[in-house]
This record gives sequence, C-alpha cells and structure tokens, in this order.
Amino acid sequence: MSVAADFEALYGARPDGVWAAPGRVNLIGEYTDFNDGFVLPLALPHTAVAAVSRRDDGVLRLHSADVDGGIVQLDVAELAPLSGGGWAAYPAGVVWALRAAGHPVTGADVHLASTVPTGAGLSSSAALEVVTALALNDLFDLGLSRPELARIAQRAENAFVGVPCGVMDQMASACAEEGHALHLDTRDLSYRQVPFDLAAEGLALLVVDTRVKHALGDGAYAERRAGCEAGARALGVSALREVDAAHLPAALDRLSDETMLRYVRHVVSDNDRVVRVIALLDAGATRAVGPVLTEGHASLRDDLRVSCPELDLVVEAANAAGALGARMTGGGFGGSAVVLVEADRAEEIGAAVRTAFAAAGYAEPGIFPAVPSAGARRL
Repeated sequence: MSVAADFEALYGARPDGVWAAPGRVNLIGEYTDFNDGFVLPLALPHTAVAAVSRRDDGVLRLHSADVDGGIVQLDVAELAPLSGGGWAAYPAGVVWALRAAGHPVTGADVHLASTVPTGAGLSSSAALEVVTALALNDLFDLGLSRPELARIAQRAENAFVGVPCGVMDQMASACAEEGHALHLDTRDLSYRQVPFDLAAEGLALLVVDTRVKHALGDGAYAERRAGCEAGARALGVSALREVDAAHLPAALDRLSDETMLRYVRHVVSDNDRVVRVIALLDAGATRAVGPVLTEGHASLRDDLRVSCPELDLVVEAANAAGALGARMTGGGFGGSAVVLVEADRAEEIGAAVRTAFAAAGYAEPGIFPAVPSAGARRL
C-alpha cells in the first residue's frame, strides 16, 4: 500500500498531502559543521515519506510504518524537551521547535515510512525532521525558507531529542539538488550547488554500510564538540573555522593538551580538504578527489578517533582493490564509508570489501551507489 493509503487506513480519511525528504551522505567535511566550517554532502535517493493532515485541536498523532507499535498521541501544548519517546521524538521535536519559535502549529496526523537506513550515519533522523517541518510549513502556511526549516529541524534534534549535531544533515535534506553536491558554509548557511554527475564521468560513489550501529547520544560526539570549542577558546577565536590551514602549525604550537591538539588539527585540515575538493570538482578533476577522501579518513581515524575496525577495513580493502579513494562518513563509531570508484570496477571493488569482511568475521556489509538526488519536496 502507498503511504497515503496507509494513512487513510490508520486515521479514517485521506491525508492533506504527502511529502518526502532524503537521507544524505557527506562527501567530505566531517565534524566541521559545528565549528562554523564547510561541508560537501549530497542527498541520497532513500527518503522519509510523510502523509500528513492538519489538526486544529492541539492533538498530534504520529505513526511509523517502520517501528512496531500503534499511534503515538501527544498534546502539542505539553511537548517537553528530553522527555524520551524514541523515534516519535524527532517529528514531535519539530512541532515543539516550530511552536517555540512562535509559529501557530495546532496539531497534525502524521504517518511516516522511511527507506533511509537507520544507524548507518546517513541521517535518517534528519530526514524525519525535515519531512515533518516541510509538511507543517505547507499546511500552516508558515512561509519559512529551506534554511529556516533546516534550523528548526536542527533545534528539534539539539534541544528536544538531545543530540548536539550541527546543521549539515538538515540542510542537505532540505536543500540538495539532483545531480549536485551541496557546498555549505555552516556559519551563515550560504550554499552553492556543485555539479556532481558521476555517471557522466564513468565514476560511481559507493556507500558501504558496515552494519555497525552508532549511537551519537552516548557522549562521544558531545565530548568531541566540547573539545573543539575548548580548542577555539584556547586559540582566541570564536570557532575553529577562523584558523587557516596555512597557519595550522603555529596554532598547534600554542596548544599543550594533546587531545585538544588532535581535534583542532582534524577540523582545520578537513575544512581545507573541502576547499580542495571543490576546486578539483570545478576543474573537472573528479578522479583526483579520491586521495583527498583517503587523507580525510586517516585524520578521522588518528586525530579525531571516531573510526572503528570495520570502517578502517572498508577503506583498506577498497583502496587495495583499486578504488580511487575512500573514507568513513558521518559521525563514526560504525555507520558507513564512501568509496570513489571507476564505475566499471564497482562490482569488483564491492566484492573485495565483502571478502575482507568475511575473512575478518564481520557481518556482510550493505553496499549501494550514492546517486546525488533531490532534496525535500511535496509529492
């Protein structure tokens, strides 16, 4: 059945509309977004789809096709941050964030179904948030721009759910365009659509889901964010974005704390890697992006220390089999890696990664091409 038909079976009436918002994969620029830095994500074809109807009685009803359980019913006036709620906290948090910002959202019936893999570092939560925000923006005529919706969705995750993420995931889901990567400046949310037509160049970008589930709410992400903010204070800047890569050695000489030094080195160098990748893409030198990806993985592994054996094995096995480059993507501690390959060698390199996982005794990874896809939209 379709999401709209499922909605009607649940709630007894047709929905007012159906919306979709994608997951994302980040090509380069990791842990830079909460440092006012640069990122380069692209939207995936995998989406969260929401059938939604407006209510004016203060009742919010939520249902997911992907989670066992019935309809979650909430009072919009009673929504409170950090009150739990599992998956429902993401759409409920968007309602709370909209109302907290002064927007008159008076309730809704929502039915969700998602094809974005959960726990894989592909922003399944941001897709839920953004699709809810876009639907409510339309149904309540709020007139919010895509970046404004992304900020509302980020606030839902930060303040309501309690995950201190940056804004990249929500901006990618809200603003990406088909056939492009999104060059985002997270300081002012200015962005540029960078043409990224891999198929036309005989290339493919593989996403390798290690099946290792990550949980960013466990403190590791927050600890790294706090360490980066402490590094900025120690260097006398408002954010690490202000440290230029050319001045990085001098900046590191001023830091005595080894952990802080590693975090600063990663963020400044990864910001520079985004700039370098953009220059390569603009020059039509997409194949030369590969080594920059591998360099970024080494930084995430050694300086930020957010990789894991499975992610390291993806990079090692793929590159040994002839990939152009590879790195972990997302928050780490599991999740996914991206691998840039010649399209005609994609199956061979995927098979090499599977063989390496089997030899190591790991579960078989999921492997699929990342096709740069459209951002959030009404269907």
